[in-house]
Amino acid sequence: MGLFTISLMVAVLGIYFTLKIFRKPATPPLPPGPKPRFLIGNLLDMPRPGEKEWSHWAKHKDLYGPISCVSAFNQKLIIINDTSLAREILEKRSANHSSRPRLVFANELVGWEKTLSSQNNTPLFHTYRKIIGRVLGSHKAAAQFNGLQETESRKCLLRLLEQPERFGEHIRTEVVTAILKMTYGYSASPDGNDPLIKLADRALLEFSQAAMPGSWLVDVIPSLKFIPEWFPGAGFQRVAREFRKTVMESTRRGFAFTKHEMAAGTHVPSFTSNALEAGEDEEAVRWTSFALYGGGDDTIVSEIKCYFLALMLNPDVQRRAHEEIDRVVGSDRLPAAADRAQLPYIDAIVKETMRWHPIAPLGLPHKSDVDEVVEGYLIPKGAIIVANIWSFTHDPSVYHNPSTFNPSRFLTETPEPDPRDVAYGFGRRICPGRLFADNFLFLTIAQTLAVFSISQPRDNAEAAAGEQVVDFEPGIISRPVEYQCALKARSARHEQLIREVQC
Repeated sequence: MGLFTISLMVAVLGIYFTLKIFRKPATPPLPPGPKPRFLIGNLLDMPRPGEKEWSHWAKHKDLYGPISCVSAFNQKLIIINDTSLAREILEKRSANHSSRPRLVFANELVGWEKTLSSQNNTPLFHTYRKIIGRVLGSHKAAAQFNGLQETESRKCLLRLLEQPERFGEHIRTEVVTAILKMTYGYSASPDGNDPLIKLADRALLEFSQAAMPGSWLVDVIPSLKFIPEWFPGAGFQRVAREFRKTVMESTRRGFAFTKHEMAAGTHVPSFTSNALEAGEDEEAVRWTSFALYGGGDDTIVSEIKCYFLALMLNPDVQRRAHEEIDRVVGSDRLPAAADRAQLPYIDAIVKETMRWHPIAPLGLPHKSDVDEVVEGYLIPKGAIIVANIWSFTHDPSVYHNPSTFNPSRFLTETPEPDPRDVAYGFGRRICPGRLFADNFLFLTIAQTLAVFSISQPRDNAEAAAGEQVVDFEPGIISRPVEYQCALKARSARHEQLIREVQC
């Protein structure tokens, strides 16, 4: 073999191995989805204003499968419509997919970046979770507030009896009063004019405006945040300044109340006082305390409203619930948290309420911190990940007749999956106050069913329950569209039981 031939073979082999070593591996494809358009990507494929986002994205399951992808202005959005995939990505691989999308206006300008829900997967996030977990993270720890919840639920029964047409206001008063007492040891005024409640409500309303996707150009062009307030077109800076005042005052006032009471030796044990007595960092306690109010207020209220709506439309469910409570508890007292194990049908109503309409149908979005391949598809770093919880709880292959409100689905020999396993979120982002919220929902359902019959208003009596229009608002927190219902004490003895709260 000639020298030239040998040299050529060596050169070819050298080139081959060099290419093999340094060749960039083929990039896995993104999950399937609608074809993007030039420059704007899938902007026109996003939900329209007023459209129910969970229903919009649920259609992707039939079109593209359990995981899909859209993009707009180079931002990738991954939609998950399958429970097992959500667990794989957001639980098993939660270390890589537990951050939050960047919200320049809400977080960096208004000041919500210090709240628990806005934290990326950082040491501060884990500090917050540790503080909440110590006070509310176990059934034993959360049980310290059972008596508080039972008391506020019982007070609500009296308000419902005397002013049933204002049931929505009464539910809100019950929940907000209990959360403020649990969080700060603060006794709110029940007349609807409490200053701390008004301040916190304003902060939450402004947050919903500040965090609304697409509302602020600065979220798309972050460099705009450096434009001074006086510059033409920079009116968002003035709005951010006003919103920021509300945030700072809201987080300060309740915390200052607890510290003042502790110094005077007159404080009521609460989340804030327990955390401070445990030596936790004051700044971290201040923000986690406010996160409990913000995270529990609207969600619990809206879930209870879903329950009233469902029971109004399903008298057979009420009858079975009344029978169970009468048999187990009787009519000489109200159900308590300790009765839950003996009230399986009431517990099933709790589950079915959360399955029938999850209050956060898409949860809160996650953000991926790394490139990762799942089921052969690339989830790129920086992608926003949305788990369609509503799609999970309405999957006909998992829940029989998913549109039907049927608590008995959880009481068969092969019960259907507990929706609470997905409704409270996934992995490191699971709701830290879920035990408190779940117990509150149980107590409200058990106590109202013990003493009330819930029905449609008289002017709707001729309408069959199945024909009643049921609708829900779009948004991160999805509330039932306003409706009316009638509440009546089940008997004179039950009315007496309600009025004993005044004694």
